[in-house]
Amino acid sequence: MIQFLLDVFKEFEEDEAVIWEERSYSYGWMLERVGYWQKKIAENGIPAGAATVLEADFSPNSVALFLALVEHRCALVPLTSSVEMNKPEFIEIAQGEFTFRIDTEDQVEISRLPYTADHAMYTTLRKRQAPGLVLFSSGSTGKSKAAVHDLTGLLEKFKVRRNRQRAVTFLLYDHIGGVNTMLYILSNGGVIVTVSARTPEAVLSAVEKHRIELLPTSPTFINLILLSEAYKRHDLSTLKTVTYGTEPMPESTLTRFHQLFPRIKLQQTYGLSEVGILRSKSKSSDSLWVKVGGEGFETRVVNGILHIKAQSAMLGYLNAPSPFTEDGWFNTGDEVEVDGEYLRILGRRSELINVGGEKVYPAEVESVIQEMADVAEVTVYGEKNPITGAIVCARVRLKSPPDPKAFTLQLKKYCRSRLPAFKVPVKVSFVEDEQHSARFKKMRPKAS
Repeated sequence: MIQFLLDVFKEFEEDEAVIWEERSYSYGWMLERVGYWQKKIAENGIPAGAATVLEADFSPNSVALFLALVEHRCALVPLTSSVEMNKPEFIEIAQGEFTFRIDTEDQVEISRLPYTADHAMYTTLRKRQAPGLVLFSSGSTGKSKAAVHDLTGLLEKFKVRRNRQRAVTFLLYDHIGGVNTMLYILSNGGVIVTVSARTPEAVLSAVEKHRIELLPTSPTFINLILLSEAYKRHDLSTLKTVTYGTEPMPESTLTRFHQLFPRIKLQQTYGLSEVGILRSKSKSSDSLWVKVGGEGFETRVVNGILHIKAQSAMLGYLNAPSPFTEDGWFNTGDEVEVDGEYLRILGRRSELINVGGEKVYPAEVESVIQEMADVAEVTVYGEKNPITGAIVCARVRLKSPPDPKAFTLQLKKYCRSRLPAFKVPVKVSFVEDEQHSARFKKMRPKAS
């Protein structure tokens, strides 16, 4: 199952594979460690097909154990501290039978859990003798859903060799993007660099110290980098590519980052827990137009909504009905514009604000407000209104304490100079807390 990865490990045996807590671990060490965990899995009587919970973040043992469990054809359920409050619920939904808890010292504790993994999808995986992967959605638009993958399909694309790169594992261990980064880097003999904190200072310090070439992240974190000005304190000359996804990118944020770092390639990515990560190509570093697809993926646009058919699509949800059409298409819920082969992702239809029949996409309004010098973060959403159906609202975090009345007037005046009247926020509130989740994705209320 993972022989192609083990072949890479043997080929680059002397080279470093993982940097964790400023210590380097070679591909030879990783090869030995995968073997070690295969023996431990057998010694603990864990059968093939068991639902195994991995409570961890990226570390040498979490990477080796992930691969050993894949080879043992278990169903993996990675969970990070970002979902600490939800872990009991998620473990029950996933019918976890064993848990591997990896602490901050990279020590592993193995426990038996009181559940039996008898869901029909687990039965399907066992019949196929295939490893599984269970990923929980962020729950940003409602209850978290548990997507079940046959890992055979997800692994297939990593058998084709691409670029060797040094990358920060910014996206989380229990996120489709984090798993994708890990497998991409390892399958090409690159270097995974973990960070102790996902802050602009810690991440950019790692970029400088470990000569990072690839930083996979989110628009929210790119904005935090700009806001913190941490880039002024670190040498980013080795950084070749910054990839971003998980949410719409404000055009003002993209433009400013590109102006500051014109030599860094900015590449929009697109992926979902339900279908995996598509290959993507941005029209240019300062463009929001992107081409998505690649081998194993088909795309279509129906009534302005992107649909995807993927060979690597999940089997379904453990705790929700199947979202696929009868012929296998997944409705992403993302509204897009089309220009030939390129798409521009406007945002989730569920977040669309309908003002008297006119469409307002929150990301467009956020992009304008974000241009204002005093704004640290802004979240735009809709509230019900008896006359227009909905009004546009903005929740703003400022760099310094505001004069609410004066800044509200200033914000509305600025928006009126840049946007049609129906897109200008009617209600403006001020908050001190950050407006993103642990996955660095904007937390936006559903449009009323």
